[in-house]
Amino acid sequence: MGRKKVEIKRIEDRSSRQATFSKRRSGLMKKANQLSILCDVDIAVVVFSSRGRLFEFSSTNSLTGIIQRYHRNVKAEDKVSAEVNDTEESKYASFMTMEEVLQTVEKQLEEPDVDDLSITDLVHLENQVETALTQTRSRKTHLLIESIKNLHDKEKLLKEENKVLDDEIGSIKKKEANEMAVDLNNIAPTPMDCGQQRETLIFL
Repeated sequence: MGRKKVEIKRIEDRSSRQATFSKRRSGLMKKANQLSILCDVDIAVVVFSSRGRLFEFSSTNSLTGIIQRYHRNVKAEDKVSAEVNDTEESKYASFMTMEEVLQTVEKQLEEPDVDDLSITDLVHLENQVETALTQTRSRKTHLLIESIKNLHDKEKLLKEENKVLDDEIGSIKKKEANEMAVDLNNIAPTPMDCGQQRETLIFL
């Protein structure tokens, strides 16, 4: 028979609550210690009881050192966030080109101490890549719009040129037709006398 699932809510009975706190606190410290050993990471656990009593665990010799590192990272992340929230113009001006960003990221990821990069470093790199991608997509969209506009302008110009050419051809044909009509009107029949008419009949 499986274990009964514990409902996660405040334990009303004071004695049961204290026993659960003591048991689970020890389990939390044990899990934190195992995680620090298995994954070679620095872990700090700080717990205050309902009475204000402090319980702590540190995988290093100094809990204060870990907390100071935490505060430094928080301040650095706040600084990065402030930079990211600047105006679009200043943001784009402060970042490198896409090629420079990729080279910088690749260089940093290939360094021997890449595992020592902090969350702030990674966030900064991520923001640079995202901004460069945004710039690239914006530039691509602008070029596509310009290309489509140029094609429309060329098409419009070609239609205008074709119209002018059709008008010129029509004018030339009309002029030629008028000149031909004038020439036909200017041709008069040659008069023949009676002798010529008689010779023509005899010939026939």
